[in-house]
Amino acid sequence: MISSNSSPTIMDRDNNNIPRFDWDLSFSAVVSSPSTGTDAIGAIEFDPSGEILATGGIARKIRLYRFNSLLGSDDDHVESCICTPAKLSSLKWRPDLTGRVIGSGDYDGVVTEYDVERGVTVFERDEHGGRKIWSVDYTLHNGSVLGASGSDDGTVQMWDPRDGGTLEETVRPGGGAAAICSVEFDPFGGNFLAVGCADRNAYVYDIRRLVDPMFVLDGHTKTVTYARFMDRHTIVTGSTDGSLKLWDIANGQRVVRTCRGHVNSRNFVGLSVWRHGGLVVSGSENNEVFVYDKRWGEPVWVRGLGGQRDRFESDRRFVSSVCWRQVDEDWCTLVAGGSDGVLEIFSGVRN
Repeated sequence: MISSNSSPTIMDRDNNNIPRFDWDLSFSAVVSSPSTGTDAIGAIEFDPSGEILATGGIARKIRLYRFNSLLGSDDDHVESCICTPAKLSSLKWRPDLTGRVIGSGDYDGVVTEYDVERGVTVFERDEHGGRKIWSVDYTLHNGSVLGASGSDDGTVQMWDPRDGGTLEETVRPGGGAAAICSVEFDPFGGNFLAVGCADRNAYVYDIRRLVDPMFVLDGHTKTVTYARFMDRHTIVTGSTDGSLKLWDIANGQRVVRTCRGHVNSRNFVGLSVWRHGGLVVSGSENNEVFVYDKRWGEPVWVRGLGGQRDRFESDRRFVSSVCWRQVDEDWCTLVAGGSDGVLEIFSGVRN
């Protein structure tokens, strides 16, 4: 176990124009990596029930934890572990199989699905020419499951995992010259697909007609590493220009908020939206977690991750993945993972 000694910074003012944090979020638990080597965490995902937490990254392992066990005192938290053939950049649970199957995207350009109860591969798709997959997502559409993957090859591919991975569509945002860093279907049941791209833009497609994007979100000055839905009409993008932007896609794809405070110039640091609370969390290259409220552009809560520090290591560690637990409305839970393989959990209630 690794202790966490840093205190959170919280904005809390009465003036409605000044950022304030409506949640009493505090440190709950830490899980150190069982690995002695490089173990940067690239993906953190809760299953649909919020009871199982999965992590993946450089160590070529999917680690599965029963969430309640992470909040106990037992040092051995790993529920199960699935070894993978390549480093992992993305994880996503299949929405039609109630937490039994998880999909992954890896550095070899392969999408693989695993039965988490048996720990075996149930599906594999290798159609990105060996180029790294940065992001995978799923949706239920007209009674069918659709998967999407974004890759260094400049394409977004959509496919049906129940039909042997048959290719449904291939999209090349911006002409396909730049890597695709992020894909996300509209989690509210709409027909949109949001794409973050290394050409500095985000794109929003209607999956019923993928010939051209519905919107091009042009405002960042460097790679768009993440594009996430805040609600049916708002998309949050994160970029290595060190900013987050909230876009109103219902009214001319205008920027309604730019958030700054975290440090991000070269790495994937994670971005997650807690839709119940209107909160966005971003990792940072200074090894801190930054929470933003959609109402303000400044962070409302900042917390440094703990760990074994020395003067050589401290400048290299950064927050590499973050995830909100989505199932609760009255209880706030945030999980952050570091480039050192350490998970930290923060939770709390509304003030």
